[in-house]
Amino acid sequence: MSKPFPRRYLWTCPEEWVVTQVIEESKFTGDDPEGIPPAGEGALAPGDAESAGAAAEIAGLPIEPPEEAIRRLEEEVAEVRDKHLRLLADFDNFRKRMLREREELTHRAQAALVVRLLDVLDDLDRVVAVQGAAAAGTTDPVGQALVLIDKKLRKELEAAGLERVDPAGQPFDPAVAEAVSSLPPPSPELDHTVSATFQVGYRFKGALIRPARVQVYSSEGHH
Repeated sequence: MSKPFPRRYLWTCPEEWVVTQVIEESKFTGDDPEGIPPAGEGALAPGDAESAGAAAEIAGLPIEPPEEAIRRLEEEVAEVRDKHLRLLADFDNFRKRMLREREELTHRAQAALVVRLLDVLDDLDRVVAVQGAAAAGTTDPVGQALVLIDKKLRKELEAAGLERVDPAGQPFDPAVAEAVSSLPPPSPELDHTVSATFQVGYRFKGALIRPARVQVYSSEGHH
């Protein structure tokens, strides 16, 4: 019974360059092992370039020139290196994106907490203003304690990124303030200037979280 002879590979090592060639399939019978070379027969001694070349010529197989082998291997190495560099770049971009998203999430959580504290800060402003005026020139311990607590609290909030916005006396900027009333300017140069602040605004880490509510000098509608 005949069966296909499996593909075998001829390895030659002329000048330490390994060249792989495929021997064409042949047929042989199980009872007649003539088609199978005995073990060790035809083996090429390492470094024997002439024997390798002669064996390849006898077998009718083309030999890959060393220059082409070098070029092929260099191209394969360059392709693997390019894939490796692309993978490193993708991972670095992923790491940076995750850090940025985590930082943004932390900032949003902090800003949400600060927004909930703004009403408390407004109440503290009013209490300190009343107690400060009442305790002026006196040694009222309660008024002095409130002033100290207010200063410490605002110092910590400012260190965390909270910034107070009070545009009184400055040109009106609708990006940071909301005009709730107006009055005629006492002089033309004060037109469109903030005359008073009814409620201060706040920024948190550079982002406006509440505009200031102000009164503006305006000559429009007051002629």
